[in-house]
Amino acid sequence: MLTAHHIVAFLVLAVTWAAAFVAGVTYLRRREPRAIVTHLLALAQSVLVAQVALGLLLLSEHKRAPAKLHYLYGTLALLAALAPWLYAPAERRARLGWFAGATLVAGALAVRAYMTGT
Repeated sequence: MLTAHHIVAFLVLAVTWAAAFVAGVTYLRRREPRAIVTHLLALAQSVLVAQVALGLLLLSEHKRAPAKLHYLYGTLALLAALAPWLYAPAERRARLGWFAGATLVAGALAVRAYMTGT
């Protein structure tokens, strides 16, 4: 289980940064988001949910991270990625900006979670 948590950690880092980059470039170029952009953003959220679920399974097996900040950063990364569902405006381009920014913050928090977990 711990190995899966480590593997998914690398997926989280790669997918969140890639999704934030692609969504940010699309937003800055003032283009409409295509399917690849929205799918990448959804994949970033899904991988974060899977990572937190694996972390909870490790906690249920009484396996703890070396630093308690690891749990905070992981939780905040998930919340950051999911927050635009509540707060983003209805206009499509502005919504893309919110999701791009939130995914970037989630990626940064995931880096911190990784650094405190090893």
